[in-house]
Amino acid sequence: MKKLILAIALFSASLMVLESCSPKTTTGAPAVRRGNVTGNWMLNNITFEGIPDVAVRSFLGESSYKCFVGSIWRLTNSGNGSYSLPASASCSAKTQNIFWSVSTADETFQFKKLYEGEKARNIIEGYRLVLAGADESTMMIKSPIEYSGKTAYVVMNFVKAVN
Repeated sequence: MKKLILAIALFSASLMVLESCSPKTTTGAPAVRRGNVTGNWMLNNITFEGIPDVAVRSFLGESSYKCFVGSIWRLTNSGNGSYSLPASASCSAKTQNIFWSVSTADETFQFKKLYEGEKARNIIEGYRLVLAGADESTMMIKSPIEYSGKTAYVVMNFVKAVN
């Protein structure tokens, strides 16, 4: 009886070892990691999915989505960061400090605006955007917007900025 129990225990242990060593297979694209997002990015253009551009009045707390085109986003590994909006005919130059994070579980990019003397943990409002993709040279972030009873997107296309 002891030999039978010992044989079953060895067999079970062998199965567990083999299972832990077997390659894991996944379907779909690999998840975007925080490391893919860290760095300096230039928002080179904005496109729209399911919504006309004239329907987007303000964007991410600014008067126009156009203010963001050409902006530089500095995203450090610590979660601190900023974005700098360039001056244009309809927008003032501005640098906004932010605290950002990436959730690989639901593939989102979140950030909170930080103002002088504020701490990120005390801010309860922020932005939760869809992180559609990021690699060494490009990043795409989509801002969901309700339009005509459906979810539409303002799509921000970034390229890696030269430091």
